[in-house]
Amino acid sequence: MDFESFKATLKKCDLTIKEFASMCGLNPNSISTSWKAKNEVPQWVETWLQNYIKAKTLDNVKDVICSDESAPIGERDG
Repeated sequence: MDFESFKATLKKCDLTIKEFASMCGLNPNSISTSWKAKNEVPQWVETWLQNYIKAKTLDNVKDVICSDESAPIGERDG
């Protein structure tokens, strides 16, 4: 993954470099300087972002399905 693809994927995830770095225990300056200068992102980042997107999608689905858990099943919205 090149740096521009990384930034585009972060945007799709609604994450900033600073937020991503914080979640991964990285220094945001290292990402902005080292990765950008090399135009190369470590291999693990692509799969991490793919899993983040999947988890976020599943959380959204769960929120829709379980939006009114207190109501009896036949009376739930949706």
